[in-house]
Amino acid sequence: MSGAGVEWSRGDRVRAAAKLMVGWVALLWLLEAVDVASGHALDGLGIVPRTASELIDVVPASFIHFGWAHVAANTVPLLVMGFLAALGGIRRFLAVCALVIVADGLGVWLIAPAHTNTAGASGLIFGLFGFLLVSGFVERRLLGVLAGLLVGAVWGSSILMGLAPTQTGVSWQGHLLGLVAGVAAAFVFRRRTQSDVLQA
Repeated sequence: MSGAGVEWSRGDRVRAAAKLMVGWVALLWLLEAVDVASGHALDGLGIVPRTASELIDVVPASFIHFGWAHVAANTVPLLVMGFLAALGGIRRFLAVCALVIVADGLGVWLIAPAHTNTAGASGLIFGLFGFLLVSGFVERRLLGVLAGLLVGAVWGSSILMGLAPTQTGVSWQGHLLGLVAGVAAAFVFRRRTQSDVLQA
């Protein structure tokens, strides 16, 4: 009977994570449809560096994309990595996303080249990659380690390419900052074990 309860709890987590990420990605596509229909009025929600008024766009910029190809390129990695990260708990997942989005957005605002406009979910994707890559090792959880190895094997080469400063039209700064924020989030939001509690 207790086993069935645990199984149901796991099923609930899977369904909650799946619903959240499908809804998140659907929102990105909806926003892009609104952007196209409005003559790309939402593109102004991207981050223009070192302009005080642009600080309000730090969060919205992660939900805006520059065209269908842009949002399509971010859809699968965000869906998969977000789902894997959300399996560890929706509250923690949202906290990780908030940290990555804010830290990445502020970093882009500070160091991105002048007269650029940065938007898109790729900073968050790089953050989730970093989070998944190290959180399993930080928490010493086998499933977490396997999840990190999985995303590393599937997206590792793409992540490395996204960090290359030579790519035109790509915010390698946003990618790098997102990756660093995601690794930091793995430590900040590390799940405490019973042994941690006893030693504290």
